[in-house]
Amino acid sequence: MRVLILEDEPLIAMDLEDIVVETLQADCVWASSLHDGFQRILEGVDFALLDFDLGGDNSSAIARTLEDLRVPFCFVSGSLSDVPSRFSRIPKIAKPYRHADIVRALTAA
Repeated sequence: MRVLILEDEPLIAMDLEDIVVETLQADCVWASSLHDGFQRILEGVDFALLDFDLGGDNSSAIARTLEDLRVPFCFVSGSLSDVPSRFSRIPKIAKPYRHADIVRALTAA
């Protein structure tokens, strides 16, 4: 399994990677921008953890692409109130997150 972590804060991305590897023993790929995120998706991913607010941009376009490709994902963000209602069925985890919440999202995928 290959998991995309779209996160513009490196320490948070590292923590999420630790949780993913510990839980699923999956390969993780990081992206900190939309451009990098699209590149990683082109390389193939099976699941994604998306920060919504990417410092002046947001991950809506990545989320739409993942939906089109039928790749499951979860928002992990401090800006969940900004997530458009079209993503109401997508799992969401608020920052600061709890380790157990990330594990639940990963195992549900």
